[in-house]
Amino acid sequence: MRPGAHGGGRLKVGGLVPFTATDYPGLLAAVVFVQGCPWRCGYCHNPHLQPRTADSPVPWPEVMGLLQRRVGLIDAVVFSGGEPTMDPGLDAAIRQARALGYRIGLHTGGTHPRRLARVLPLVDWVGLDVKAGFAQYEQVTQVAGSGIPARASLQAVLDSGVDFECRTTAHPSLIDAQGLLALGRTLADLGVQHYAVQIFRPQGCADDALNAQGQSLAHWPGPAIETALAALFPRFAIRRP
Repeated sequence: MRPGAHGGGRLKVGGLVPFTATDYPGLLAAVVFVQGCPWRCGYCHNPHLQPRTADSPVPWPEVMGLLQRRVGLIDAVVFSGGEPTMDPGLDAAIRQARALGYRIGLHTGGTHPRRLARVLPLVDWVGLDVKAGFAQYEQVTQVAGSGIPARASLQAVLDSGVDFECRTTAHPSLIDAQGLLALGRTLADLGVQHYAVQIFRPQGCADDALNAQGQSLAHWPGPAIETALAALFPRFAIRRP
């Protein structure tokens, strides 16, 4: 059967990393970057993937060819973006990658909770971005009402039983230290076990206003907030540039 014969070829792939040791916890993986995202987060490091072009820059059969050649060399395939759940071809693409024996990781911001719920039975690990308190999402995503699908997506992941991590990219102009702690308490109350705070890094970010402040975050949000957050979760990490 030729690669892409059952619909995975519809997936709009904007980029491909053939090897990474950091995008799926504990496993060596390839990363498929899917085109398209309905949100416009200022700190996005892949803004070129936000639009969906008419043609896929990387044809899906080419991706499958690489994955077939790397069987036995890597353990997993991670679908990232952009926002992979935006693409109706995600389900078929995951099935084809899984048929090669790979474990499947998914990086998502939770923009499309119904589509996310459909693919979760096919996924082994999820990295779910939580931008802010759900009532404050618009100030990060620049899209009204975006906290509603994000909250529904978190619930879908919690209900699925899949292994997952919630993580927040943190910048004080988008979420202050007390807001970050309040978000951590909300997530812990909902049952999140693994939470990571990723301090904003200016490299690759196109937002000049955020970049101008990005050099002063070496010790933010401070030991007291970090200690309080760590006490809320069985697994907690703070990741700095």
